[in-house]
Amino acid sequence: MNQVKIGKFIAICRKEQNLTQEQLAEKLGITYKAVSKWECGNGLPDASIMMELCKILKITVNDLLSGEIIKTENYNEKAEENLLEMAKKEEIQNKNMMMYEWVIGCLSSITFLVLIFTLYFAVENTIVKVILFILAFLILIIGISFALKIETETGYYECKICHHKYIPKYSQVYFAMHYGTTRYLKCPKCNKRSWNKKVLTK
Repeated sequence: MNQVKIGKFIAICRKEQNLTQEQLAEKLGITYKAVSKWECGNGLPDASIMMELCKILKITVNDLLSGEIIKTENYNEKAEENLLEMAKKEEIQNKNMMMYEWVIGCLSSITFLVLIFTLYFAVENTIVKVILFILAFLILIIGISFALKIETETGYYECKICHHKYIPKYSQVYFAMHYGTTRYLKCPKCNKRSWNKKVLTK
């Protein structure tokens, strides 16, 4: 997906509708800086506003993602290309997010261990020991909670029984038994509990 091409296309369509960046942004409920960012090729519109943007610019989502008006005879081919590109982009983004989860989890665990080691072997003052103990647990809980939030919202869990892919509630993930990113969860489709594996794309 060529962001620069898409950005130029958005600018052309916007001008054809006699809209300034500010006016388009106001219609979408965003800042004009976001529109400017798209048109400079430094980002893409969020999926949540893509349909509304296309409606305002009087184009299809397929046109938008292709960066040009698609002729009828090429429409299906371009639609498939765009879907594959989006799936690839989603997978890369999800892999990056899972890496952040791993880094946050490791850093909070290492910090916890260092603080516990310090309070047991290097600190004699009881008050300082208590403060370090509380701090160590706070860092661990906050770090792991944040890492689990990333895991919950990145990709999907796949039911081992019916193979349905879904995003569970954060509380379900937090309290579920697990090994790695595979968790013992209840599938919302078949209503059975099994070891649900984390997958990055549908």
